[in-house]
Amino acid sequence: MTPQVLSLRDTNMKRLTLSLMAATAALIVGSCNNDKGAATGAGNKIRLGYIGITCEAPIFAAVENGYFKDEGLEVELVKCEWSKYKDVLALGGYDITHHLIMYFLKPIEQGLDVRISAGIHTGCLRVQAPVNGKVHNVADLKGKTIGVPGMGTPPFIFANRVLGANGIDARKDVSWKVFPNSELELALERGEVDAIADSEPIGTLLLAKGAVKNIADQAKDAPYKDEYCCAVIVNGKYLTANPKNTSAATRAMLKGAKWVEANPAAAARMSVEKGYLGSRPELNTVAISNLRYIPSVSGAEKAVMSAAAEMKIAGMLTRDTDVPTLAKTAFVQLEGVTDEWIESVEVPKLADGQIPPDQHLRLAAEIAAMNEPYASATCCAPGKKVQ
Repeated sequence: MTPQVLSLRDTNMKRLTLSLMAATAALIVGSCNNDKGAATGAGNKIRLGYIGITCEAPIFAAVENGYFKDEGLEVELVKCEWSKYKDVLALGGYDITHHLIMYFLKPIEQGLDVRISAGIHTGCLRVQAPVNGKVHNVADLKGKTIGVPGMGTPPFIFANRVLGANGIDARKDVSWKVFPNSELELALERGEVDAIADSEPIGTLLLAKGAVKNIADQAKDAPYKDEYCCAVIVNGKYLTANPKNTSAATRAMLKGAKWVEANPAAAARMSVEKGYLGSRPELNTVAISNLRYIPSVSGAEKAVMSAAAEMKIAGMLTRDTDVPTLAKTAFVQLEGVTDEWIESVEVPKLADGQIPPDQHLRLAAEIAAMNEPYASATCCAPGKKVQ
């Protein structure tokens, strides 16, 4: 066999390619507020990723209530940009988080080294249409234009699942338009789209304003209402090197979820008042009240299967993907983290932690007091004033 001889140009090109790959990885990891490398053999330290959105309340509750300390962990919060969230976790920019199962299944199919371990909550996504519009049900979406905050975002994935489950080809039978979260309502009003797919608290805000009706609601419609939307997700290398830390951090977040379920109003206020997310207290309270924080290990395993099956039907996974095999790759059973353990966990129920009877009036007053447009933090964008 004749040995391969590389020219100086070939060698330089390879060096340049490797340098660019390393620089890209550094930029992605650097998009989070963290400058440390991947943690292996990390002692009692763990880096917890978050974006700053409504459904992350269990993370904030676990930190504020000392649940990580109770598990013997020193936790570092790492705030990330939504657009690079998957990549930063895979590259070790942080170690663990809880996030949308659907959002990670395609990357896992493609080889992303992360694992899903336990369900946190159900339902935070919706497909909505104008109250007086022509779309009244899912079947009416065929031939229509749907606005989304981004292609590949959780609202887009959920809408694809809903369409596919109802025999509508999301690639051929509908059109898609991308708008910032703050402009989805305006796109409906102008007739630029016939429906939108969104997440909390945008969906709650538009309903409260009387601007839309629900066409598909992940929190209320079968089969989605019983499916875990968000689950604990961990970097595969961190899990291998630190299985005890992974289990401990997972337990802390699951306990945080139980606390949020017991004290939804307190959790909503705390998330805003402590500066974890950019929303409004009453809006965040109503948004959290639409979610069910009943953590489950078996529920997460079932959700991986059901979400993967519908994503394949919708054409979002490759045709030759074996759903049970993908689910087995994605899900991991952690030692010391079981449904029996979750059932045994007790959390306090605060006197002022519940949703008050006049919450709808509080929200109406808060909306009326908004003197300027405001884009609340969602699964797809941080909260900010609209210029």
